[in-house]
Amino acid sequence: MGEPFYITTAISYPNGKPHIGHAYEAIAADAIARFQRAQGRDVRFQTGTDEHGLKMAQAARTEGIEPKAFADKMSNMFQEMCDKLEVQYDRFLRTSETDHHRASQAIWTAMAERGDLYLDRYEGWYSVRDEAYYDESELIAGEGEDRLSPQGTPVEWTVEESWFFRLSAYQQKLRDHYAANPDFIQPETRRNEVLRFVEGGLKDLSISRTSFDWGVKVPGSPEHVMYVWLDALTNYLTGLGFPDGGELWDRYWPADVHLIGKDVVRFHAVYWPAFLMSAGIALPKMVYGHGFLLERGEKMSKSLGNVVDPIELAERFGVDALRYFLLREVTFGQDGSYSAEAIVARVNAELANSFGNLAQRSLSMIFKNLGGVLPAAGEKEEDKALLALVEQSCAALTKEFEQFAFSTGLEAWMSAVFACNQYVDAAAPWALRKTDPERMAAVLGTLVVAIRQLTVAVAPIIPGSTDKLLTLIDSGQGGAPIAQPQPIFPRLDLAESAAA
Repeated sequence: MGEPFYITTAISYPNGKPHIGHAYEAIAADAIARFQRAQGRDVRFQTGTDEHGLKMAQAARTEGIEPKAFADKMSNMFQEMCDKLEVQYDRFLRTSETDHHRASQAIWTAMAERGDLYLDRYEGWYSVRDEAYYDESELIAGEGEDRLSPQGTPVEWTVEESWFFRLSAYQQKLRDHYAANPDFIQPETRRNEVLRFVEGGLKDLSISRTSFDWGVKVPGSPEHVMYVWLDALTNYLTGLGFPDGGELWDRYWPADVHLIGKDVVRFHAVYWPAFLMSAGIALPKMVYGHGFLLERGEKMSKSLGNVVDPIELAERFGVDALRYFLLREVTFGQDGSYSAEAIVARVNAELANSFGNLAQRSLSMIFKNLGGVLPAAGEKEEDKALLALVEQSCAALTKEFEQFAFSTGLEAWMSAVFACNQYVDAAAPWALRKTDPERMAAVLGTLVVAIRQLTVAVAPIIPGSTDKLLTLIDSGQGGAPIAQPQPIFPRLDLAESAAA
């Protein structure tokens, strides 16, 4: 069994249907998990839904159903999205599950026993949409006299009895941890934002509510429910058997990476490590805050009418085409933009015209001219040079993927695809069929070796297509003839896909 690797996404808040931002994070995490498995790591990958809090209770009330029934319906949509997009999770965790309530109460009890919780009265600004408290100094002016959170969401003045966590006591401990572990918060821009926030001073945090009851009950104070973020963050422990321990806990905690959106970095890189320090639990190794996915440069919102259903996109363009585009087009960690035109252009140029065409014409020539029997690679200098270049490019992809630099890794991969196509054009195996059939076979054999290596390298990004291609190639090992190849990346047509 390989070295353990535990990766999580931020669990999605299902008060509305999944959008492309949810899909982006799930696909990226899945690509990392698949890549690490391919490197021989023993991977545990967890995602799920964060089902408590005032927003969920309000959304359920609007539909005229109980919060649990609403959570069941909405959570199923997120799980279906993951399944549709080939997101190969080990556990899809829902915070409404009994074992999660027990885990959340256990971490609360540990923090209380440390003396870090106290009962007081909360008066301050609260954003229902963010499920977050904000200091007066953080608010920005909205239209008229309305005040908005730093995220641009409405806030309301809230007064109620609350349990507080002594976050202020962990300011220096957090700074010490950041200094000792410079890779704890990635990328660098997120790290700098967190450092500035913590250096500005930390105030104790309200971590319970009494104005609604849809949540995890506070131990010893059943009229209180836990602050939704304390409950939500604990999911990373629940999925490994906390507080009971056991094989999963011993093997996979601490997590190697929490992959999250940049808008929730504060919760994961400030509050979460402080909660864990208080509870005496080891901290995760890395919090990685990726950027936003913008539609034609604009942030998606219901008011703009540009919220996109990722399942519709996958059905329109294909699951692998969508996965490839999102991780190839956007520099991971930064904001990126997408459009239907951009998807069609990128996928046609690189998957259909370049890699797909390379595989199709090479394997079709073998099927047609060599009875489907895969030939050996050539021994000429140009054959060896091509395979050396492919190996170097795949090694570069591996190096970049280790750092979550998907677009850079895929650029290196594409350089090898282009080199293979240039090799085909220069060698012209279709002409060699008559003049030098032995050389034709050597050229095609060289291409099969290159194509297989390129297929294995890109498999974490486009698993469905690469599985078909590898199955076809590997069926020819040992001299058995391969079946007639079928195109795996059909060209996309913008008009046809729009009609579909």
